[in-house]
Amino acid sequence: MTAGAGYDLLTRTVAHERHRMHEIAPSITAEEFAEHTDGIIASVSSVIDGKPEAVRSALLCLLAEGHLLIEDVPGVGKTMLARALAASVDAAVRRIQFTPDLLPGDVTGVAVYDPIDREFEFKRGAIFANIVIADEINRASPKTQSALLEAMEEHQVTVDGASHPLPDPFLVVATQNPLEMEGTYPLPEAQRDRFMMRISMGYPDAAAETTMIRQRERVNPLSTLTPVTDARTVRRLIEWARRVHVAESLEEYAVALAQATRMDPSLHLGASPRATLQLVRAAKVNAALDGRDFVVPDDLADLVVPVFAHRLLAARGVHRAGAQPIEAALHQILSRVPVPLVGART
Repeated sequence: MTAGAGYDLLTRTVAHERHRMHEIAPSITAEEFAEHTDGIIASVSSVIDGKPEAVRSALLCLLAEGHLLIEDVPGVGKTMLARALAASVDAAVRRIQFTPDLLPGDVTGVAVYDPIDREFEFKRGAIFANIVIADEINRASPKTQSALLEAMEEHQVTVDGASHPLPDPFLVVATQNPLEMEGTYPLPEAQRDRFMMRISMGYPDAAAETTMIRQRERVNPLSTLTPVTDARTVRRLIEWARRVHVAESLEEYAVALAQATRMDPSLHLGASPRATLQLVRAAKVNAALDGRDFVVPDDLADLVVPVFAHRLLAARGVHRAGAQPIEAALHQILSRVPVPLVGART
């Protein structure tokens, strides 16, 4: 068997296994869902002190099959959060340090000529993992950043006309520094739109920072983490969250929120249809994490800012006292779009 034929067989095997796992993975109960997700949250929280919202957001993106962008100043735990999540799941994990000299092929992989078999063999890049940590993503050139576009949207990469499926589940956790920091490139709109959510870590409070000093003087907390679940179980958790019920009125509410961003005069660029879809997916996981099998309006409203804000552009000359213009516009939209009256699944 040639190297090229061997890789084709591997690709077909991976695709078959992904399909088989979808078909035969046994369903789980609500109690099992809560047990596994609580275990992941507890594991990550043992490393990330005082940031329960950030930990929940990371897990939410994993279970909603989205991707997470963590933007903040250096040293507040962006990479630590990504690594703690990866260490808590027994799955393939790769970290890519984005630098100005990083090439697209380093991310996706390249075709290398084998002089013995006289064929090109595909060498997989760092993107081939269940959890990919894209560290300081905005320090790489836009050309290299764009190497992630197909992978994040279609869970595959195409090199020399051949498509190669990525592992399942698949999550990109990217960190970036604010644009005013030296040596950064702005993420293109298309790249930002691939991320389900953007969050900021923020500085820890005094108690959490003191605890961090005491703990890390003795040992690196990441070295003590052991996986509390595996990729197959994560796949089952994802399937459970997919079955969460969304009333038609709430689907219409999500669309109304997105359309309002497109018509707001203070915004130059509104939310994309992809953003609407991801808002609903994130709301379903949010409901599941709260122990419900149905979505309520607050599941959508609470996630509008982290799901929509990074995709929007403020109109030129728009300034709002005491607030970021995009976040302020979203809060105003939430206040004026009618909230549907819905309850549990009917």
